[in-house]
Amino acid sequence: MNTDFIRCEHVTRDFRTAGGVDFQALAAVDLTIRQNEFLCLLGPSGCGKTTLLNLIAGFMRPSSGDIRIAGGPVSSPGPDRGVVFQDYSLFGWLTVRGNVEFGPRMARMPAEERRALADHYLSLVGLTKFADKYPFELSGGMKQRVAIARSLVTKPRVLLMDEPFAALDAMTRNSLQSEVLAIQRAEEKTVIFVTHNIGEAIFLADRIVVMSSHPGRIQEVINVDFPRPRTRTAASFNELYERLESAIGLHAVE
Repeated sequence: MNTDFIRCEHVTRDFRTAGGVDFQALAAVDLTIRQNEFLCLLGPSGCGKTTLLNLIAGFMRPSSGDIRIAGGPVSSPGPDRGVVFQDYSLFGWLTVRGNVEFGPRMARMPAEERRALADHYLSLVGLTKFADKYPFELSGGMKQRVAIARSLVTKPRVLLMDEPFAALDAMTRNSLQSEVLAIQRAEEKTVIFVTHNIGEAIFLADRIVVMSSHPGRIQEVINVDFPRPRTRTAASFNELYERLESAIGLHAVE
């Protein structure tokens, strides 16, 4: 794997509050992400996980420092990066297929081609039978599957996921975690996944970036060397859980 597929060098991000007070959300972040790696950003609320994800997505620019993907600078959003949000962000007036086709339609892809592409990704996430349904007819887990299919249909090199399963029940969340790993392997994507859930990070990640707050910094980067599929009740899983719980200084509720 390319050892410097994504590179963040001395990345800082400052904000100004409505009251005119400046604060630093990220300070001097240096991080290298390998091609086809599954990397989790883990830490408590306010540690800059989502800010870093948004910078890599190109939704905002660093106050200082540099972000590069495959050697090219990140200055704006682009089709090489797909984003999955926690709140699904689906278009309620479009069908499931219509939501997945939206990006290719905006890119003026011919109708037959974009339908075939949408149907491929709906099959990948197990929603072929629901292609003509509307978002209000779906469960939370199904809505997130649509969001994943929509992010994949443009064939991005990087999938950015911002706590995508946080609002789901435990059973659905566990199922989708396994599905995302299968999709990542099948599609050969680099995934950057934001979470505050320790067990989720251990189950998913090749490496876990532990972040601390005030300002947001990388506290530690931990390799997760367990073979997949991972067993949540294994001794090694729980040992790493306790190590991470201590590192971030909180008792996470799974």
